[in-house]
Amino acid sequence: MDQPTTASGPADLVVTGGRVWTQDPARPWAEALAVRDGRIVAVGSAAEAATTAGPGTEVHQLAGELVMPGLVDGHVHLNLGGSQAAFELPLLPTDGLDGILAKVRDWAGRLGPDEWVVGGIIGSTTMDGITDAAALVRLDEAAGGRPVLLRDDSMHNRWVSSRALQLMKVGQDTPDPDGGSYVRDDSGRLTGVLHELASAVAEGAFAASLPDLAAGVRTAVRTAVGILNGFGVTAAQEAATMAGAAQALADLEAAGELTARVVLSTPVRPFIEEGTVGEELITAVAPLRGDLVRPDFVKVVLDGVPMTRTTALLAPYRCSHGEEPQTVESLWTLEDLVAQLERCTELGLGAKLHATGDASVRRVLDAAERLRAAHGPGIRLQIAHTEYVHPDDVPRFAAFDVVADLSPYIWYPSVIQESIAAQVPAEIVEGSWPVRDLVAAGAVVAAGSDWPCAAPTPDPWTGLQTLVTRRNPDPAVPGALNAGQALTLAEAVSAFTTNPAQAMGLWDVVGRLAVGYAADFIVLDRDLFGIDVAEIHRTQVLRTYFAGTVVHENAGVRPGEART
Repeated sequence: MDQPTTASGPADLVVTGGRVWTQDPARPWAEALAVRDGRIVAVGSAAEAATTAGPGTEVHQLAGELVMPGLVDGHVHLNLGGSQAAFELPLLPTDGLDGILAKVRDWAGRLGPDEWVVGGIIGSTTMDGITDAAALVRLDEAAGGRPVLLRDDSMHNRWVSSRALQLMKVGQDTPDPDGGSYVRDDSGRLTGVLHELASAVAEGAFAASLPDLAAGVRTAVRTAVGILNGFGVTAAQEAATMAGAAQALADLEAAGELTARVVLSTPVRPFIEEGTVGEELITAVAPLRGDLVRPDFVKVVLDGVPMTRTTALLAPYRCSHGEEPQTVESLWTLEDLVAQLERCTELGLGAKLHATGDASVRRVLDAAERLRAAHGPGIRLQIAHTEYVHPDDVPRFAAFDVVADLSPYIWYPSVIQESIAAQVPAEIVEGSWPVRDLVAAGAVVAAGSDWPCAAPTPDPWTGLQTLVTRRNPDPAVPGALNAGQALTLAEAVSAFTTNPAQAMGLWDVVGRLAVGYAADFIVLDRDLFGIDVAEIHRTQVLRTYFAGTVVHENAGVRPGEART
């Protein structure tokens, strides 16, 4: 047993009577744990944990349920996800155009004549079908002439109404912004579809309409953290943190209301959310550091998404209409990227690098090779969305200490994969998400939801299952994606606990249950290690403890109860 610590008095809490998966290789299983001052002071047998108790110790007696470390979401967008949950029109990625317009019409009927209809997510296959101005006319009619802003499942693109385009000051002759495009049909008419940084113009117009943007961001972030807690997540890396979200998180911590540990990633170049970026943003968020809020990373975006052919691939995209073979260059030259990582080294900041294509992944690894040669081990580097990796580059992740940050919610057969398959050569799609190869090569593989991208919730149990099965949990959706790259259950659990904690710089704080670690843990309604892996997505969290305090309780669920 990890030795109990009693020098500072009895434990505040003992949790006993369950099966405790510690994620500690020295002692993977235990019966009980004890907590004092938000930290674990004992892990082991029920009898040993009981020795830490005193007259005032609270004892939570379980009935054999599984206890495990709080999950760590290595890639999430708290403001976007929380806003969607708290305020916005909910759309499903499986909704077709007619269904979306019906939902817009119903939602708009509750609003004033000038209020924005904002929502998501539109599935990539539906976005692919919005190719002419006729669909924009239908959107305008459904919204009753109101401004509309709908986000797609990649969060890189938007669909807006004519009124929104007017408020954006975008007309037929408006040139595309750097790094984005106002999509037009074959006749040159605007369709309302916005790609990449054109989306930032729409987001800015919407933000300008809000009477108290800061209050809305605080509500969104608080909502998002509560949702994460409900799924058993107690630590997260905010994947692209603008000033408003950073301040909201700091305010919640100062008020004692933040129930997750959050690592920030500040964009170094203009992003799809409008606002200050780069050195000015880094300087602004630095004073917000606390025990829970850690502004320790920057965000670097090297390319876009494959659905809109903005991902940088080594091979050309598919020729679907007789066009010339097309490739896309990374948004960063190697020299510029090396200079940015050198600057990160000077500032002591890690880098989360969005690179969805094998060409952009190689660009990051080339820069990492130079950085490590010049400085040796140092700042943390993560490649976000490690979707396509050339086989020659797989061993370079471990060689240059680069984390593979991936989103298992995206890869199983789904509408987003249907859209990708229409753009990306089949041999590249078939080799996507080479997780088994990365793990075998010694790379750290860390999972994140990328919520609200791809799925309407940050449900980690769906993602954990798909790491093992490589299939959609819905049996109505057939097929597997690169099935030979499946992980074992233990490896998948590591990808949601210790690995992202290591990637974020919280390796000595969270991700396992051992003496000295934060008392962030969860009680589940089923034993992950004793059920059919195809049932993992049904898992529900009975209780979430953050620093030894219950921050989520699902009293209406009985252990083993079915979940659809």
